[in-house]
Amino acid sequence: MIVLYGYPHSRSARVAWVLEELSLEYEYRMVDLKSGAGQQPEHLARHPDGKVPVLCDGDLTLFESAAICRYLAVRDGEHRLMPADPAGQAVVDQWLSFITTELEQPLWTQAKHSFLLPEAQRRDDIIPVARWEFDKAMQALMRRFDGQGHVTGALSLADLFLAQTLAWARGMVKHELPETLDAYTSEMIARPAFERARRREAC
Repeated sequence: MIVLYGYPHSRSARVAWVLEELSLEYEYRMVDLKSGAGQQPEHLARHPDGKVPVLCDGDLTLFESAAICRYLAVRDGEHRLMPADPAGQAVVDQWLSFITTELEQPLWTQAKHSFLLPEAQRRDDIIPVARWEFDKAMQALMRRFDGQGHVTGALSLADLFLAQTLAWARGMVKHELPETLDAYTSEMIARPAFERARRREAC
């Protein structure tokens, strides 16, 4: 049985979404990060920094959402979210790297210095820089993908990661998205699998 350790509105949401898209059976176990459950020895044995997501599949334990989701997509064997050919997989990996390092990173910087870090660690002057970094990354994204169709031509992990990241952008730190990408994000998170994942995390 696959077990997903997660926390609502975190990166574990994208793992739950992948699991639901692939119709895989799994158990969801909430790690109450606010109460300090992530720093307990039991969870630190799964994730060295006490974060989520963590996925356990038999003897395999994985952390980091990109690695987990890629494993699930390849494990699926039907190539529903990851192409079968190495070149196609490399293109998806390219986009996963861009999304997590260029788009997501400044969003988390904004969130951390707005409300996530202890007040003594927050730096207001970092927030405008992070917003500039995100806007710059969005311009780069728009040079290759403007929200029409799918990022790699067919539905893949890249779409799930991008849609969730853009949903965070407009919801968590109130970025205004270009019209086409705003519509793309709304269409993607309207997928039944996303709603099922959201309900699982809400339990």
